[in-house]
Amino acid sequence: MRIPFLKSRQPKPATVEEEDPIDDKPMPLLDHLIELRRRLMWSIGAFMIAFFVCYFFSGQIYAFLAAPLAHVEERMGGSQRMIYTGLTEGFFTYLKVAMFGALFIAFPIMANQLWLFVAPGLYRSEKRALLPFLIASPVLFLMGAALAYFVIFPAAWTFFLHFQTPKGAGGLPIVLEARVSEYLDLVMKLVFAFGVAFQLPVALSLLAKVGIVTSKGLAKYRRYAIVGMFIVAAILAPPDIFTQCGLAIPLIGLYELSIFAARMMEPKPVEV
Repeated sequence: MRIPFLKSRQPKPATVEEEDPIDDKPMPLLDHLIELRRRLMWSIGAFMIAFFVCYFFSGQIYAFLAAPLAHVEERMGGSQRMIYTGLTEGFFTYLKVAMFGALFIAFPIMANQLWLFVAPGLYRSEKRALLPFLIASPVLFLMGAALAYFVIFPAAWTFFLHFQTPKGAGGLPIVLEARVSEYLDLVMKLVFAFGVAFQLPVALSLLAKVGIVTSKGLAKYRRYAIVGMFIVAAILAPPDIFTQCGLAIPLIGLYELSIFAARMMEPKPVEV
C-alpha cells in the first residue's frame, strides 16, 4: 500500500495545484519511516558531536555563564567563588554545561532536518509562508537569551547579593556561597524561559495564518493578555520584582508586535 506524504488534508483544486505545485511523490509507509530514521540519526549525530566538543570546552562555557555573577561579586566585594557539596556534583554540572551548549549548537541542524522531512509534503506557497518563521524563530530565541544574560542577570544578581551582611555589622555575617549546580539550573531556566517567551510573535502569527486567532481578537483581549504575561513571568522568573518585570514587559511588547504580525498574516476576506 502506498501512502502519500502528509495528504490527510483536503487537496487543492486541479487548476490551483498546477499553479502551486507540491514536490512530494507517493511513498510506501516503510520509506517514510526510513526517511524519518535518517533525519533522526543526523540530528542525534549533530547533537553528540556538539556535546563532545562542548564537554571539552565545558570549563570555558561555565566561566561564560558565571561571568555575570563574578562581575557583580567583584563589584560588591563578594567571595567570587562557587562550591559543590556532593562528590559527583561537579562532574554532572559539566555534563549539564555540555548538553546546554550542544543543544544551542545543534538546534539549527535539528530544525533543518525536521524541515527536510516535512517540506516535501508542503505546497510551494506554504513553504514561502513558513520560511520567515523559520528564520525569525532562532533570531527571537537568541534575542531573549541575550536579554536574560546581559540585562536580567546583572540586575537580578545585584539584587540578591544585597542580602549579604558584612563582618562587624553585629551577629554572624551572611555571605553567599553559591553552589555550581544550583546556579547553572537557574541560568538555564532563565535563558530557556526568555528564549521560549520570545517565540510569542511566531506562535501567534502562525495561529493567525491558519485562522485560529485574529488581530482584532488579540487586540480585544489585550488586557487579559497583559495580566497573563505577569502571571507567566511570576512562574518562570525568580521571585524578585525586577526580573519578573524584565520578562513581563518585553512579553507585552512582543504581544503588540504579534497583533501587527497577525494583521499581516491572517487570511484576507474574499470579495464576492
